[in-house]
Amino acid sequence: MIKTLAASVREYKKYAILSPIFVVLEVVFEVLIPYVMSIMLDEGIQKANNRLVLIIGLSMTAMAIVSLICGILSGKFASTASAGFAKNLRHDMYAKIQTYSFSNIDDFSTASLVTRLTTDVTNVELSFQMIIRIVIRAPFMLIFAFIMAMTINWQMGLIFLAAIPFLGITLFVLMSRSFKPFSKLFKQYDVLNRDVEENLIGIRTVKSFVKEDDEFKKFSEASQGLKTFASKAEQVLAWNMPIVQFTVYACLILIAWFGATFIVKGYQINGQTLYMTTGDLTSYFSYVMQILMSLMMISNIFVMITMSMTSARRIVEVLKVNPDITNPKNPVFEVKNGDIDFDNVNFKYNKNAQIFNISDCNVHIKSGQVIGIIGGTGSGKSSFVQLIPRLYDTTEGSIKVGGIDVRNYDIETLRNSVAYVLQKNILFTGTVRDNLKWGNEDASDEDLVRVTKQAQAYDFVMSFPGGFDYDLGQGGVNVSGGQRQRLCIARALLKNPKILILDDSTSAVDTKTDANIRESLKVTAPEVTKIIISQRVSSVENSDLILVFDDGKIIGQGKHEELLETCPIYKEIDELQKKGKEEEV
Repeated sequence: MIKTLAASVREYKKYAILSPIFVVLEVVFEVLIPYVMSIMLDEGIQKANNRLVLIIGLSMTAMAIVSLICGILSGKFASTASAGFAKNLRHDMYAKIQTYSFSNIDDFSTASLVTRLTTDVTNVELSFQMIIRIVIRAPFMLIFAFIMAMTINWQMGLIFLAAIPFLGITLFVLMSRSFKPFSKLFKQYDVLNRDVEENLIGIRTVKSFVKEDDEFKKFSEASQGLKTFASKAEQVLAWNMPIVQFTVYACLILIAWFGATFIVKGYQINGQTLYMTTGDLTSYFSYVMQILMSLMMISNIFVMITMSMTSARRIVEVLKVNPDITNPKNPVFEVKNGDIDFDNVNFKYNKNAQIFNISDCNVHIKSGQVIGIIGGTGSGKSSFVQLIPRLYDTTEGSIKVGGIDVRNYDIETLRNSVAYVLQKNILFTGTVRDNLKWGNEDASDEDLVRVTKQAQAYDFVMSFPGGFDYDLGQGGVNVSGGQRQRLCIARALLKNPKILILDDSTSAVDTKTDANIRESLKVTAPEVTKIIISQRVSSVENSDLILVFDDGKIIGQGKHEELLETCPIYKEIDELQKKGKEEEV
């Protein structure tokens, strides 16, 4: 896990190295100051040696200034390294997600990925900053101060040898007991983000059904769950500070007791009676505070690391996923034509599932043909076409485009040759021009005019203020569903594809516009293989080949007239839709 995360430090490695170096220098000067101060008290102030007091005072001031400069530099380098690390980590996670196949994305929820890219990365960033600064500072301060304290009086140093193991065992117990509540806490963050995301995306539906109170209740329950898990985790960690403070004050009382005794009565070493000086005790208290502050910092580090370990594991889960769909070793970089062959294809989304979503599929489609696909909801229509651009890979059998197995193509080449207009039409924040140019960044205005006319979108685009420069807003909120569908079709056509897949992408337009789109595509793009998925027989009846799906199988294929005679389900759909039209009239 550490190796995976460390790979994201990259160009900020020098800052991550410089920060600990300056931390060590800061600690060295901080530790020397109490020792020099004890000399000033014993040899300067008590003996009225003003010259020595001045020299040592100036030396202490210089040490303090150097320590301050080192502290500022270490803080600057640590913040630069941690912020850069977080930037790279988000970039690496986002880049990794872009390589995911649909099946990989199915393993994570959108809300979970958002939490991992934001909250989890922030937690790891804070921990990284503490590791390269405080995790270095606290142990070095503890070790150096302990050495100096033992140099002054090793007998009193035994107090720390008893306190440190006690504190270490306590922190380990608290850390192990808080790990599980923190794991549940971050999963609850996913639930909260999911509820917020669903509410904002579906705000029109929520308001149209007057379900604001229900959504507020759902959010409150998720928020309450977050509070509950956070409380459980914090209740465990709440013991941290009292235990540390108890250890600190116990050490101070014992040192004050023994220190006063050693000053008044002395202590025996090798048969000699030695006495502590006032300077020794004063510097000893300084070292005590440095040691105990180090222990408190270490305890706080344990708290932060405990929280971030869960976040780190969740981040590594994203980074270590192996994409199901990758380029072959020697990919093909040219798609010759729009021929499509399905040979004994079986497919299921979950490898452990017993039932195939697509089974026994054998189809041959010639380049330039118009293919209609019809069937009930969940019959496998969308699953069928998603296999063509390798959004999923077949479980069994093979699919060929242009006579070559799709698994042998360069993925980018294949997908640039297959334009896929999804059921759910997505437009992005920006102008009409920005959205259309997703299909081709180098497209000219003439190209934009051409594809919008093909998609029957030119007239309404020109009616917008600014035409192609009209701002659509986030998700295309200020255009209708039918307009959004036609813009998505125009965007797909701008790719100049070999294969065009329209997955129920004209459902929001009227039948006349639907017919105009199909006729326009037939005339202006005769060489493009066009696959039209629709619930309306009228949308597919003029196709060169119609595929009828039911329960993941092709139960009929042929022209409209043939299927009316040979396929009962197709005939039933046709009759029901004709009857519905007659009733409307």
